[in-house]
Amino acid sequence: MPPKKLAKEEKVMLGRPSNNLKIGVVGLPNVGKSTFFNALTNASAAAENYPFCTIDPEESRVAVPDDRFDWLVKHTKPNKVIPAFLTVIDIAGLVKGAASGAGLGNAFLSHIKAVDAIFHVVRAFDEADVIHVEGELDPIRDMQIIREELRLKDIEFVTKQAAELAKDARRIGNGGNAQDKAKKEELVTVSKVLEWIQNGNDVRHGEWTNKEIEVINGLHLITAKPVIYLANLSERDYIRKKNKWLPKIKAWIDENSKGDMMIPYSGAYESRLTAASPEEKAEIEKENNAPSVMPKIIVQGYNALQLCYYFTAGPQEVRAWTIRKFTKAPQAAGVIHSDFERGFIMAEVMKYNDLKELGTESAVKAAGKYMQKGKDYVVEDGDIIFFKFNVTASAGPKKK
Repeated sequence: MPPKKLAKEEKVMLGRPSNNLKIGVVGLPNVGKSTFFNALTNASAAAENYPFCTIDPEESRVAVPDDRFDWLVKHTKPNKVIPAFLTVIDIAGLVKGAASGAGLGNAFLSHIKAVDAIFHVVRAFDEADVIHVEGELDPIRDMQIIREELRLKDIEFVTKQAAELAKDARRIGNGGNAQDKAKKEELVTVSKVLEWIQNGNDVRHGEWTNKEIEVINGLHLITAKPVIYLANLSERDYIRKKNKWLPKIKAWIDENSKGDMMIPYSGAYESRLTAASPEEKAEIEKENNAPSVMPKIIVQGYNALQLCYYFTAGPQEVRAWTIRKFTKAPQAAGVIHSDFERGFIMAEVMKYNDLKELGTESAVKAAGKYMQKGKDYVVEDGDIIFFKFNVTASAGPKKK
């Protein structure tokens, strides 16, 4: 008898296992965070076809731009359209010493802890009218300050967690039940994480096992969150695509935060674009050969949260349903309604490119490209899905 194939272990992702995630705008005071936030939310609001919601002055949902979604809307002509959204939080400026309470730092750091990813705004423009909190302009120093404050806050928190777990371990001694054993294993992981960040590293850049990631996710650490660096340039530098600080910022990221993305933009230029009419905006972009970078920032922010979406499309509604990457079909169906997951039978899947190329669902079926997928199918970004389910399926015991 051939040996049994070992099932491949699925990699657990850092972060909250949710499709309702938020990204925070972080940086020192006067680097352009609120200007960026306002330009971002106004850019989204200008898309009149999309529903838009400002939850309060510090939180907004912005529609994720997607040519595939726009084509489906045009092709299907539905009564209602609902795109995917990115929830963005504008967090007040951090200052040096925030981790020890300077400048209301503890409150601001708790706001950062509550988001799931970070837009780190770095000022790379010099303007006499806009005072820099640290005096002279130096983006490298600024990035180092923010990174250090976030790391120090994690060290403070993890140190307390390790002390509590060590106390439990001493009480348990060499004996204990399964729960006690789990506590001891948690202490090993927490101690490993503490050593990693004390050595000047961010948690997101560590190599962790699935078990370790499950412990880390329970800690909600700031340095475990994905970061996108946004280099705020003057309008002149953005248009001419040249800034003396950009190579230095990129080099710092490569050395200290390898793998994190940097996107240059100009808050001043984006503000001018959002204040203009659609016709004027198109003219300004064409004249300067400098399109808005806001769509790219929104899409990359959404990707940083490890989110993707599938589409449902029909005459009543075209909708993008947000899921975490690597979600299987029954759980993806559950985003629409819990009955869809409970009574899941199959997912009927079309690929967007097939529908666009062949024109109709019937043509996709005739070409043999209309697929029926079961409960182990991992939903891919941009799938167009029709779920079949049986509502009489047993609900099983209720979760407490």
